[in-house]
Amino acid sequence: MQWLKNLYNWVLEWSNSKWGAFALFLLAFTEASFFPIPPDVLLIALCLGSRSKSLYFVAICSLGSALGAIFGYSIGYFLWWNGSQEFSQFANFFFNIIPGFSTEIFFDIKQKYEEWNFWVIFVSGFTPIPFKVFTVSAGAFNIDFNLFLIASLIARSARFLIIGGLIWRFGDPIRSFIDKYFNILAFLFSFLLVGSFFIIKYLL
Repeated sequence: MQWLKNLYNWVLEWSNSKWGAFALFLLAFTEASFFPIPPDVLLIALCLGSRSKSLYFVAICSLGSALGAIFGYSIGYFLWWNGSQEFSQFANFFFNIIPGFSTEIFFDIKQKYEEWNFWVIFVSGFTPIPFKVFTVSAGAFNIDFNLFLIASLIARSARFLIIGGLIWRFGDPIRSFIDKYFNILAFLFSFLLVGSFFIIKYLL
C-alpha cells in the first residue's frame, strides 16, 4: 500500500530533525494505541545517527510505549462498549481503521487472555504482533491493569533495549541483521521463554 510506504518514509524523516527524540516518544505512544508504524524504524535511525545516545533513545521509546499502552487500555475500557454491552460506534471505527483487526480476532484474543494472561501481553509487546490490538483488547476485557502494565513495561523495554544495545555496540553493520532477523529471533525467544515456564509448571 502506497500510503503506508509514504507514512513510513515520513516517520524516517524525523530522524534528521532536532525534534527527533520528541517524534520518537509520540510515535511510540501512538503506535501502542492506534498508529500503524512501529517505533523501531525511528529508534534505529536515531541510534545510528548518535550511537552514544542509544540508551537515551531506548528510554524515551520505552516510556512513550508504556504510556501509549495505558492510553490504549483506556480506549478499550471506557469507549469500547455501549450501554447495551455491544460494540460502540468508536469500536466499529477502530475495526475499520486498524488493518487486519476484526471482531473474530477480537474474540480470539479474549480466549487467549483467559488461557495465557500475562504471556499474551508479553509476547504481543516483545514481538512484531500489532501491540495496539492487545492494549485496546485488554481494556475492553477488563484485564487486571497492574498485570497489564508490568507485562507491557517488561516486553517493550526489553525489545527496544536489545535494538538500541545492538546498535550502540556494533553500529551500522548490525542494521541489516536487525532488519532481517530480529523479529524472527523475538518470536523464537518468546516461544522458548513461555514454553520453559509451562514445562516447569507441569513438571513440578
